[in-house]
Amino acid sequence: MVEIATIATFLIAALASLFMAWAIGAGSSGSTPFAPAVGANAISVMRAGFFVGILGFSGAVLQGANVSEAVGTELIGGVVLSPSAATIALIIAAALVAIGVFAGYPIATAFTVTGAVVGVGLAMGGDPAWPKYIEIATLWILTPFVGGGLAYAIARLLRSEPIAETYLIVGLAAFVGVLVANIEFAILGSAEAGGASIAQASSGWVPGPDLAGVVVLTAIIAVLWGGAVGLDLRGDVERGERHFLLVLGALVAFSAGGSQVGLAIGPLIPLSDDVGLPLIALLLGGGFGLLLGSWTGAPRMIKAIAQDYSSLGPRRSIAALIPSFMIAQAAVLFGIPVSFNEIIVSAIIGSGYAAAEAGGGVSARKMGYTVLAWILSLAGSIIIAYGGYTILDILLL
Repeated sequence: MVEIATIATFLIAALASLFMAWAIGAGSSGSTPFAPAVGANAISVMRAGFFVGILGFSGAVLQGANVSEAVGTELIGGVVLSPSAATIALIIAAALVAIGVFAGYPIATAFTVTGAVVGVGLAMGGDPAWPKYIEIATLWILTPFVGGGLAYAIARLLRSEPIAETYLIVGLAAFVGVLVANIEFAILGSAEAGGASIAQASSGWVPGPDLAGVVVLTAIIAVLWGGAVGLDLRGDVERGERHFLLVLGALVAFSAGGSQVGLAIGPLIPLSDDVGLPLIALLLGGGFGLLLGSWTGAPRMIKAIAQDYSSLGPRRSIAALIPSFMIAQAAVLFGIPVSFNEIIVSAIIGSGYAAAEAGGGVSARKMGYTVLAWILSLAGSIIIAYGGYTILDILLL
């Protein structure tokens, strides 16, 4: 039978986790996915906040397990987070993110949560998980270059004259179809194998080896995506671009839920075993927190990112969202906590510079403050969490 004290401490940590999920929904996962679409006038701020909440909840439940387990068990070695340590880490990280939300600057959620968990883990006497840190740091460092570079290249390609814009967009839609066919969903895989992609789950319909089935199903889905967008473009190019942009925003919002929910519920995983709570219950709770944050707090940040960072049109917004979707799904697949602010802002900068000669500017001052906020959020969360747990441990002796 579970002791009352264990349940009480878990509930305190769960409340801190819910607050963290709200802060993430209001900031990172809630504001960034549809910001380019809002900047391109494809959707209103309030509608973007509504849809991103629903999509983020879906992504949290269907794709949230990998990052959640990484945050909960792989950031520190030698110790398991105690209820007090998990609560301190969540409260400190959520407070820093909330400050960013109300100040109008996108604090990198992944930096604050990772730093807070590492800080309390070290204070407990744990060992640094250097291989995981290298893996995380590699993605964080590469994200601005890969995301910004791909966004720049796509935006330049869409502005080129030799190839018609409609053909390029159809090709990009087919490429997105390839990605969608091969991203993993928890409900499609067995309990032993984990998640599976649409192409993997459907490969049995095609005679021959499984790999052949995956290739055939991927090609079919790519053709369907490209064909649907092509038909939409034939009626009205601008309308078709806006529709494609909204689909991309939805995919990025879904991916945001799959990645960001782990930042809220990850520290609870070591505690959930004590109360017999399955991971799916944590994912549902975290997804609900993301949804509330998106509906109540995201519109402010959507407006800030869409209007302050770059003057976007549909083509540059498409260029920004495609690499964002790619990087987000890579992070989900490998279980790496990643900042959606970093992904989207980098992509917006890249697409913005591609049209700089046409008047599309990026605020260098705003970018400088944002990068500084990212660095300080990581370093500050480690120091504050380490000090907070150390002080609490002394007081409880």
